[in-house]
Amino acid sequence: MNRFALRCARSIIDGAEQAATVVVEEGRIAEILAYDTDPGCPLENLGDRILMPGLVDTHVHINEPGRTEWEGFDTATQAAAAGGITTLVDMPLNCTPVTTTAQALQQKLDCLGGQLWVDCGFWGGVVPDNLEALEELLEAGVLGVKSFTIDSGIDDFPPVDERHIRQAMPLIAKFGLPYLIHAELDRGPKPTAVIGSSYRGFLDSRPRRWENEAIALMIDLATEARQQGHDVRVHIVHLSSSDALGAIGQARQRGLRITAETCPHYLTLAAENCADGEPVYKCCPPIREEENRQALWRGLEQGIIDFVVSDHSPCTPRLKHLESGDLEQAWGGISSLQFGLPLIWSEASERGIGLAEVVQWMAASPARFAGLAGTKGEIAEGCDADLVVFNDNAGFTIRPELIRYRHKMTPYRDRPVFGVVERTMVRGQVVFADGEILGGPIGQPLLRGALPATHPQWRGTAA
Repeated sequence: MNRFALRCARSIIDGAEQAATVVVEEGRIAEILAYDTDPGCPLENLGDRILMPGLVDTHVHINEPGRTEWEGFDTATQAAAAGGITTLVDMPLNCTPVTTTAQALQQKLDCLGGQLWVDCGFWGGVVPDNLEALEELLEAGVLGVKSFTIDSGIDDFPPVDERHIRQAMPLIAKFGLPYLIHAELDRGPKPTAVIGSSYRGFLDSRPRRWENEAIALMIDLATEARQQGHDVRVHIVHLSSSDALGAIGQARQRGLRITAETCPHYLTLAAENCADGEPVYKCCPPIREEENRQALWRGLEQGIIDFVVSDHSPCTPRLKHLESGDLEQAWGGISSLQFGLPLIWSEASERGIGLAEVVQWMAASPARFAGLAGTKGEIAEGCDADLVVFNDNAGFTIRPELIRYRHKMTPYRDRPVFGVVERTMVRGQVVFADGEILGGPIGQPLLRGALPATHPQWRGTAA
């Protein structure tokens, strides 16, 4: 159907819930009309449901090629569609080869055929041995680049130190792209924690100061770069330590371009409730105490934390050591890709936070961060018709049989939540409805500077 309209009394438009008739034509939002206006085309009235933009998740480890037994584009993007996510950005590690060269990016693109159910962009990586080839990678179409300041767990993706960061920042700033940082530093005396199956032992082994000191280092290096004329965009991924909020806020007040994200597991889980011998709770940095969780929510509401993304980091059940319960040996990562919206909505609604604010955190802000503003993350004329019909009052219980990503592991098993994704559309085409994946894999790769033939108006210019 080339042209149709959706009428909804509760559309999330311009950061607010309002009545509107949204006209879709050739995969894009052609018009936003007053609620009672005749659109002159087939019309569906959505009743008391919410019409919202598709979510944008800029932190997903898909692991293909090379470790597709952990996850793959087919299963990950189906899970995204089921969760109301219409755009993903894939992380550069856990795949083989890691995405640290233009050639590795091409290998990733070559394996996408018939696998994308939603659109997908790509981050590149900065590691010590690719600095000379970094410009070629940036020119190849990645939306930005990521580094670790600590061991990543992947031998092919080693950490960077101050020398490497100093060398990379001017070039990244020249391209206007974000520099994503896994911010932990294991400097100083090592924690003496005994981990085994103890969650408290694991938590003590990765203290808040590791995050705080890494973030302070990035602020210092960004300040130094700015003084030298390089206005680099630094982004802290999966912020876990609320202690760092003050430093991030103060850095912004001084004019630094520093942003931060956090994840549903840091906002909905607390260390006090993470059982021993349950590796499904293990992630790096760790899920921290309840008071830290509450402080992260305050940071989100105050705008110090910019948005919420999944950090979907799956692995095989064997690597998760589910049977032994060995947290020390288990792979660190939370799998929850398709449940972020109901998890955050359930918590937010209890705090008196409206759905329009949640949409800002999970759609508009990450789209803007990734350079996709004006195309993704909002209901606005000219944007892709990436739309979600959401029942904010319905509830369900998270169970393994609902999971569409590859391995049915989640720390949220048997957790009741509110908010049901009833329908997901990518460029006006339904890919998920009433609990089922529909149609075909119509997702497209999103490359900075590229103009896919089926999407002539996409620009992908970094915000």
